[in-house]
Amino acid sequence: MTTTTRRAPSGERATRKRAAIVRAAHKLFLEQGFGTGMDHIAAEAGVSKVTVYNHFAGKEELFIEVVNEALEQALGRTMHTMRERLRTGEDLHDILIATARGWVEGLAQPEVLALRALITAEARRFPELGRAWREQGPDRFAEPLAAALGAREDLRVPDMELAIIQFYALVLYPHIVHSAYGERLDPRLTDDLITSGVAMFLTYYRRGAG
Repeated sequence: MTTTTRRAPSGERATRKRAAIVRAAHKLFLEQGFGTGMDHIAAEAGVSKVTVYNHFAGKEELFIEVVNEALEQALGRTMHTMRERLRTGEDLHDILIATARGWVEGLAQPEVLALRALITAEARRFPELGRAWREQGPDRFAEPLAAALGAREDLRVPDMELAIIQFYALVLYPHIVHSAYGERLDPRLTDDLITSGVAMFLTYYRRGAG
């Protein structure tokens, strides 16, 4: 038995069609859920169903592409800015505050929250969706943050994985929890959570604290 490797179409025209398919899928997934058909996505994108399958092996792969693109739009600039500021040796306190503000601004958008809710609903059947969200969401910041924290001589972080999760919990997770109930934290509370959360985090891990 022989197997063949599927190669996605290439070229400018194919790139435009792929982008149209992803936009259509994003729209229909949010409107109709994961149950929307590939034929509906093709019609919305203005392409044939065969074209959709030329680019994506199935609906799960297409959904992962939607997640990747949405999170890149929501967090890509924040990621780039954080890396640049870390490279120049700017004050870590200011970098953490700016990064947390970028997370909240990007991930608290209604469309991004709706996409996350859809992933949560389907994650048991399709665990790759949840994995894609974690990898392209805040988890993509874990490595450079860990490197920055580990390089600070005034900080002592014995368990870096735990510390990163704690940081997320202080500055980001309250927004995700409240969004699950249809609530959005007001800007003043949002800023207070971020500024006090960063202060608490750095104070706790400062050498000699406690």
